[in-house]
Amino acid sequence: MSDTSKPPAQRKVISNGMNVVSRFAPSPTGYLHAGNYRTAVFAYLFAKHEGGKFIVRIEDTDIARSKPGYEANIFEALAWLKLPIDEQYRQSEHRARHRELLEKLVADDTAYVSKEKPEKPGDREEVIRFRNPGGSVTFTDVIRGEITTDVTDLGDFIIARSFDEPVFHFAVTVDDADEGVTHVIRGGDHISNTARQMLIQRALGFPVPRYGHLPLIMDSNHKKLGKRTGAKAITEYRDEGILPEAMLNYLAFLGWNPGDDREYLSKDELVEAFDLSRVQKGSAIFDEVKLFSVNHHWMRALSDEDFLAHLGDAGHPMSRKIIPLLKERAQTFGQAREMLSGELSFFFSKPHVDPKQLASKEPRTSPGMTKMALESLSEAIEALPEGVSSEAVKEALMPLADAEEAKGKGGRGAVLWPLRYALSGQERSPDPFTIISILGPTETMARIRTALDLLEK
Repeated sequence: MSDTSKPPAQRKVISNGMNVVSRFAPSPTGYLHAGNYRTAVFAYLFAKHEGGKFIVRIEDTDIARSKPGYEANIFEALAWLKLPIDEQYRQSEHRARHRELLEKLVADDTAYVSKEKPEKPGDREEVIRFRNPGGSVTFTDVIRGEITTDVTDLGDFIIARSFDEPVFHFAVTVDDADEGVTHVIRGGDHISNTARQMLIQRALGFPVPRYGHLPLIMDSNHKKLGKRTGAKAITEYRDEGILPEAMLNYLAFLGWNPGDDREYLSKDELVEAFDLSRVQKGSAIFDEVKLFSVNHHWMRALSDEDFLAHLGDAGHPMSRKIIPLLKERAQTFGQAREMLSGELSFFFSKPHVDPKQLASKEPRTSPGMTKMALESLSEAIEALPEGVSSEAVKEALMPLADAEEAKGKGGRGAVLWPLRYALSGQERSPDPFTIISILGPTETMARIRTALDLLEK
């Protein structure tokens, strides 16, 4: 939904105390990372908790660095996070409105065209400066409390490079007012910008929105999260197999908590619980290990049908059988797909079995002993029904392994290792009871016979 068909001057200005409107105002000058989208998540959750609107404004006035691909990625990421947008704007479409108000300020003598001495080639010889009245500016930050800034030291600051090129402070001030923004929720690094913007609001007679400055997101090295410190575009996590529910859940808990011991909340639960007063003032740490753990929770909560849909491998009947293994072992769907083609690939095709590996795991075993161990298991396995549980398999086979343990001839490993390796061809795999339960007794016996044939050669 977009309201850009109306001239900015005709848009309704929503004052404080009326319907809540929050905004996410990214610049399409690069791929945004999790720290950027945490701001979007908080702005969205706050607006929806209050029954208000969430708008997105693309701040694309940096023509040289703004790229359509970056902008497309922003909307792609918001759609993936399932943050629906109520209204959408593009700052570059507001140039006429910006010019109108710059001319007004100059006409009112609250701003002026300043002749500048260029410090280097290419610098402007004229800019528009705001006539700073001095004194101090105070506002009550929703998160941090009362903040006072002495604006005298700011001097007559620049608000435009020309009448058609407003700088950040001026453009966002006008756009927030015209779009009815009641609450500006943004990173703590913007606190220093607020005083300038409030001076401009006063000069234009605009209402002052409520401000809430979020704690910064730090990486594992306690440096500000950013592309320069290796932060990934959020869509890279999507491509790695992170669920949107998990990312939303994780981002919401970066600097906020619901006030109880809950860790895993759905979007509806987050909207219901979200309260800006519970946002912490200190920095939060973006931890991939924790993100993957949260994702693991949401993966395990999926139905088998939804799990297969995310996995993209619903065609093979074996895929459904190994879902419990994937839910136990994989923390992302990327890891799950790697397991299907790697350590769990033996479920889909007969494994390559090295006869030397088959009998060499336990130092006191020999090919003859391994052969006897597999033969001793065969009778019990053949008696198992199709669809047998791993617990029933263990109950049937463990007495045989325990008997070897009692004999002291290699212990349980002399029985269970060759069984597991004969079935999987892997040094690391699920336990043999689980493998037999999934493969079934018929396929299990076929693989054991293949292993026995190898030991006889």
